[in-house]
Amino acid sequence: MAGRVRAALEELRGQGRRALVAYLPAGYPDLDTSAACLQAAADAGADLLEIGFPFSDPSMDGPTIQAACQHALDAGYRVDDFLAVAGHVTAAVAAPALVMTYYTIPAARGLDRFAADAAAAGLAGAILPDLPASESEEWRDAAAGAGLETVFLAASVSSDARLAAIADASTGFVYATGLLGVTGVKEVDASARDLVARLRRTTDLPVLVGIGVRTAAQAADVAAYADGVIVGSALVAAVRDGEPAGAPSRVGRLMGDLRAGVDRGLQETPRV
Repeated sequence: MAGRVRAALEELRGQGRRALVAYLPAGYPDLDTSAACLQAAADAGADLLEIGFPFSDPSMDGPTIQAACQHALDAGYRVDDFLAVAGHVTAAVAAPALVMTYYTIPAARGLDRFAADAAAAGLAGAILPDLPASESEEWRDAAAGAGLETVFLAASVSSDARLAAIADASTGFVYATGLLGVTGVKEVDASARDLVARLRRTTDLPVLVGIGVRTAAQAADVAAYADGVIVGSALVAAVRDGEPAGAPSRVGRLMGDLRAGVDRGLQETPRV
């Protein structure tokens, strides 16, 4: 039986639609505002939410997300605080939410405990970008025991055999990286289209593209060939660029633009 993430994406696929996924870190600029921003993203059209649990060495993330995560850590927020944000958000929105963080955090807490706590907070899945699929059996067992789906990242430089292994280990969707490098620095490049096509030859799972998508035009381009679009750094920048009280409104406006871009791209260009 499909979990909530896979089920939501399959429902969209059945409707001929593409998913829009919003990433925002818990605790930035503060706990309450981060929860309000995540809710605003869902209200403005996000089909899935990625709730970042800040970590001190986020190797996948560029300067925008790194600074936001460090801000939350400097404020003294810890995993229990981030779980509280997640619980507040998941109780308020219908969109399934995943935790996105680095393996050190669940490993330090204990994999079974972290998975159970995430599920108790209403989270439906997890993305641990620094955990190789080939070394993930212990985590996947803990996640499955708690009813969490696990998403792994795929890169254009991976062999077909490695892509197949990544897809086989994933249970919610496959996260196709839109470029080589960290988030928020470069724009999604042409390799993403080929990566999606290669993954589709190995799996029936939905394939979503993230890293490098910042504008409605870029979202439209990606929606033409992928099952969904993931946006993070641009949303974090919207939170950053203004007074905290206005952050949810800024997030909502950007999400509305991105939603229109995703829907427009689907109409304009056939899927590969």
